Amino acid sequence: MNIGLKKVCEALLAHDRFLIITHQSPDGDTLGSGFGLYYGLKQLGKRARVVCSDEFPARYNFLFQDYQDDSFDPEFIVAVDLADKQLFGSQYASLADRVDICIDHHPSNTRYARGVLLKPKAAATCEIIYEVLKGMGVTFDERIGTCIYTGIATDTGCFRFSNTTVNSHRIAAHMMRYNVKIGKINRLMFETKTQSRIAIEQQVLNSIEYYFDNRCAMISVTGDMLKSTGATECELEGLSTLPRQIEGVQIGVMLREKENGDFKVSIRSNDGFDASKICGLLGGGGHVKAAGCVVKGGLENAKKVLIETIAQFV
Repeated sequence: MNIGLKKVCEALLAHDRFLIITHQSPDGDTLGSGFGLYYGLKQLGKRARVVCSDEFPARYNFLFQDYQDDSFDPEFIVAVDLADKQLFGSQYASLADRVDICIDHHPSNTRYARGVLLKPKAAATCEIIYEVLKGMGVTFDERIGTCIYTGIATDTGCFRFSNTTVNSHRIAAHMMRYNVKIGKINRLMFETKTQSRIAIEQQVLNSIEYYFDNRCAMISVTGDMLKSTGATECELEGLSTLPRQIEGVQIGVMLREKENGDFKVSIRSNDGFDASKICGLLGGGGHVKAAGCVVKGGLENAKKVLIETIAQFV
């Protein structure tokens, strides 16, 4: 059931012990949303925990330096930036049917939670978390501002993507009032790469294949690539944008092999193509220009399925 901002604020204020769930393969928006909400609730004297089925990536350590894990029986469960039950991951999949409120910006949200605060026009879930914190009377500070800014910056590609709005800039500017180190954050998020990330990037670039008169470019990340480079899952963030950066490419596809041999697919599209519709035919979803799904079977089968599906749109 869709619920408004006021009811979400009332529900959060009415409870005291919160479990905040972020999606698997966590990125800046889900972590910024989760920890931003955590710091806000703690400021109001409430108990909260932030969890994820996957380990929090080390590159986001600055978001949770002041986080204190707490053990308690939660009375209220909140999912942030988590559009589908499939994204809970194995460790917290059992809680998918117990979520009280999901706060999200993905148009493909499956509305699995008892209540959903969904704003698909928001560039990042952190923009909605900002409004929630404001509605609860939380006082913004550097910690919260860092979380909110990071989520917005990462989901807008440092304010370069077309999902960036006036509101994105307005909220980011507000957060800058609280001594948020935007230079340090931007450098860490967009200009810093590990040696293993450079190594996997080289192999991925060598895997590029072109289709449909070079309007579609596809890259692959296999388990063997990860082993040979020593790259971890969290170091793959941002790789999916590489194919779309190639001149003339309108649909960029990245296939990433999972432990069970299936492939997680990320599609990034330029004007004129709806990535969410392509992924929707394969059981996934997302945004118009950024979406994902999972294709079963080996690499060659995954490529075949994707090309046949994309062919319906080009």
